[in-house]
Amino acid sequence: MRRFGTQGPVNPEQHYVVPRTEELTEFIKRVKEGRYIVIFAPRQTGKTTFFYAAMDILASEAPTYLPIHLDFEAYKNLAPSDFYSNLTEDIREEIENIYYKRGEEPSETLRDFLENTTLTDNVSMLRGFRALAKVLENQQVVLLIDEFDGIPPAIVSDFLYALRRIYISRTSPRCPHSLGIVGVKSIAQLNYDRSVSPFNIHDNFVLPNFTLAQVQELFGQYTAEVGQAFAPEVTAAIHKQTGGQPFLVNRFAQVLTEEMDILKTETFTMTHFSQVHRQLLEERNTNIEHLLTNIRRDRRFETILMQIVSYENSVQFNPDNDIINELATYGVITRGADRRCEIVNPIYLHRIIQAFKPIVNGLERDYFPEDTDGFQYLTDTGHIQMERLLDNFRDFIARAGFRILQVPETPQEFIGQHLLFAYLDQFVTSVNGAMYMEVPTGRGRMDLIILHNQRKYVVETKIWRSKRGYTDQKQQLAAYLATEGVTEGYYVVFDHREAPEPRTETETINGLTIRSYVIPVVQERPSTRIKQ
Repeated sequence: MRRFGTQGPVNPEQHYVVPRTEELTEFIKRVKEGRYIVIFAPRQTGKTTFFYAAMDILASEAPTYLPIHLDFEAYKNLAPSDFYSNLTEDIREEIENIYYKRGEEPSETLRDFLENTTLTDNVSMLRGFRALAKVLENQQVVLLIDEFDGIPPAIVSDFLYALRRIYISRTSPRCPHSLGIVGVKSIAQLNYDRSVSPFNIHDNFVLPNFTLAQVQELFGQYTAEVGQAFAPEVTAAIHKQTGGQPFLVNRFAQVLTEEMDILKTETFTMTHFSQVHRQLLEERNTNIEHLLTNIRRDRRFETILMQIVSYENSVQFNPDNDIINELATYGVITRGADRRCEIVNPIYLHRIIQAFKPIVNGLERDYFPEDTDGFQYLTDTGHIQMERLLDNFRDFIARAGFRILQVPETPQEFIGQHLLFAYLDQFVTSVNGAMYMEVPTGRGRMDLIILHNQRKYVVETKIWRSKRGYTDQKQQLAAYLATEGVTEGYYVVFDHREAPEPRTETETINGLTIRSYVIPVVQERPSTRIKQ
């Protein structure tokens, strides 16, 4: 039986695989047109799997294509001479393997060429490919280079210049006929002479995250083989929480199908989703390790990420800014529809907030009045009394006063939302519930979903901007509640103005109940005000 793969490239014989039919068709079209293509995307987004699929298609369509697969991952620290020596051996082995798989023998001329040719530098590589074209008997070489970031920095410029010269050459047949480069960093981010681009002839190819339809197709493969179904709302929730990120999608399904004790006759429900989601918000899998390692590479990353999370206008997505460009390269942020930065998915948003929030904010013991605990906010039937819970949070902010300004390393405008997140997280954990963030991913707005005892509670938080915004957002919350099948919602707005207007009100909008709070946030210590 096949499984959901999260360890390296996946293949249809062992794993459930998203076919990416449209993307492969477009990629193969460009290869046949002789384009030199680059695919740069974050790790664990399916680049290598996509490459292997493209190679299989090329190999099966016609013997006129000779797809040579190279991998530079282990080359980074090699001296130039060692790099070209290993490149020679890799090309020789790949060509021999292709003929072996076809059940054919290389011609004597080709065999002599492979045995007697050694590449020593970029010039000999250029001449070597030209000579290879003459002995291949009308076969078109397609060179596919994986993990291109591993190329030794000392040779990247000359290597790319040589490929560029081949591309613009009028020699026929051109060898390689087409080129595919896969890596994390773009050509512009590699270490070369920035005065002139060595590879300004390349054709960018975007490999996006999975769409909802692709996730449905992926899970449908499992259902067709095993008979166990994913409830439609579970599939939608997985796609929404992961943003279609291939590793996270497969990890979600892997835990559901292999690590949980769920009978194969049971449909995967939102209760199962909540259990797995909670695990993914806490476990340190390889994808999350990559995320956390990357966001901690530079202290400036924390500043800009918290600005993206905290401020409604976010940060303009400027690819020419080195910090934004690098975070996008690592797959942490993306450009939103309004051309501003967004965290790519709610799971990443949660982990980023957890990574940068203080271990202790100093106010945890003040969340609830003395001699009370979370269970006092449950009904006799075990359901959350959200109104009482949020009333207490409002009162807690008033009790804490200026001390909320002392929470370390938290943007002041974000402090109210940070404390609400920490407060609800502590409560939900104490009553064995689950909490996660919904889209949108940041922008000064945070939608929190709490699941407990078969019920869903929606809490939307925002920073006060205007009366019109306050009113409009309640209408949007009501519309969202309707799509989620929830009859009550909670709207918490933090007012940072010098003269805030606190309010607590309950109203009915389109037959749905909205409980709203406008909570003043202290701007400065009392002593500061006196001095002024």
